[in-house]
Amino acid sequence: VLAPTIFYCGLTAVFGNLTELRGFATDSYQSFVIPVSLLQGAGFTGAATGVNLARDIEQGWFDRLLASPVPRTVILAGMVLSAALRALLPATVLLLVAFAIGAHWPGLGGLALAVAGVMATATAAACWGCALALRFRTQAAAPLMQAGMFVLVLCTSSYAPLDLLTGWLHTAARINPVTQVLEMVRQGFVGGVTWDGTWPGLLTLAALVSVLGAFALRGMRRMAD
Repeated sequence: VLAPTIFYCGLTAVFGNLTELRGFATDSYQSFVIPVSLLQGAGFTGAATGVNLARDIEQGWFDRLLASPVPRTVILAGMVLSAALRALLPATVLLLVAFAIGAHWPGLGGLALAVAGVMATATAAACWGCALALRFRTQAAAPLMQAGMFVLVLCTSSYAPLDLLTGWLHTAARINPVTQVLEMVRQGFVGGVTWDGTWPGLLTLAALVSVLGAFALRGMRRMAD
């Protein structure tokens, strides 16, 4: 809850005048950058799920779950869906702070997209964290769990529109699939909600959850064997 909110307040204070650049998409930097902090909060929540799983593995608690007659998919689904629900807590705090300091109201459609993006990102991040926890079986892997999603979110059009980015950051943001997720969540806060701006983000999230979920489930089955 605290880290994404502090990042958000710091970024709006330091980079708020970027809206004066020619071609910037909005005059409200608070509105432009709130999706970044929302996805960061979701990523932190997912990473915490991986850390908690690693702790349970170290303490032997997870062995009891594996010994139960419960399908592995159900165990994994319980962990990642809990992350999706917990991600709504930092998201709620962030939105309240953002609206208090001047962010635009995104409308019900934009708000629904933001909530969906947060929950799906947290699910993908939890799958990533669980896959690493099952691979390394130690909390020492926590920095890798956090850094993976953190870098993916930052190497997007996070702090400025894609057309205003230059050099390697422009290239990274253009090929980074999470850029599509960020632009989807940004709808409503900046501009209107459209299907053309929505489906690439939904497709990216579905692919991330499917691929990372498959890796996590594979690790769980290997550990059970």
